[in-house]
Amino acid sequence: MATLRYVKTPEQVKKGQEENPEFLDSTVRSVRCVYETHEEIARALLPRPLELARPEIRVTFSHVAMHISPEYTFEIGSAVFGVAARYEGTEGDYLVTMPMTTEQAVVPGRETFGEPKKIADIAFAREGDAVSASVSRMGMTYLSVAARLGRELGSREFTQHAYCFKAMPSCERDKAFDVDPLLVRLEWRHKHTAVWELEDTDLVLGESPMDPVADVPVRRLVRAEYEEGTSESNGRVLRSVPGEWLLPFLHQRYDDTSGDGIEIAV
Repeated sequence: MATLRYVKTPEQVKKGQEENPEFLDSTVRSVRCVYETHEEIARALLPRPLELARPEIRVTFSHVAMHISPEYTFEIGSAVFGVAARYEGTEGDYLVTMPMTTEQAVVPGRETFGEPKKIADIAFAREGDAVSASVSRMGMTYLSVAARLGRELGSREFTQHAYCFKAMPSCERDKAFDVDPLLVRLEWRHKHTAVWELEDTDLVLGESPMDPVADVPVRRLVRAEYEEGTSESNGRVLRSVPGEWLLPFLHQRYDDTSGDGIEIAV
């Protein structure tokens, strides 16, 4: 008898869904920074129907260990760059970009949730009280941070929300989407065993035509923390949206080198 692994039984599919790394507990070490930017820029980053909560950007650098089984742990580097948004009273970060180090982390997140993930080189290190992290793509480092541990804050548990759009760009040239995009709200449940305030934090937004985070400048660092613990995630579809609401933003999840963009008075 031969085995064809391109096809599964319904029972095997169900088992595979239960073991999807996107839904598994993970051990995480992170540097989490929040900075204030220009309100006009923050507001312009948001597709409808999201509303601006505050002109703040959250940048998180992480080393993630996904516990696939008792015998196997899958380690990745990840980062999140998002703006504080709100939908129907629930606040969360609208995810502008989510670089990841592996295809196994990028593909399920993009296809399952619509997360704007891209493959990147991510460094993350802690040596004594010194912590640092960086994100690079196409030979350009466009996010980096260096700091040292300050006051210890203890442990904490909280739920964080985030928003993204699950979209199916059309294969036909005369329309943008095959079906209307879906607004998705993610739920990240964090259990931090240890948290420290960060001091002497140097957060740098570097120039990159493919990942233009430098267009969202730092006006003031609101807070910076280093955290260790576990995290698990899930999400659900909230509603569909007209394609024209998302179309001006869709290119940001691909590598657009045109240099085109809107002008904003700040």
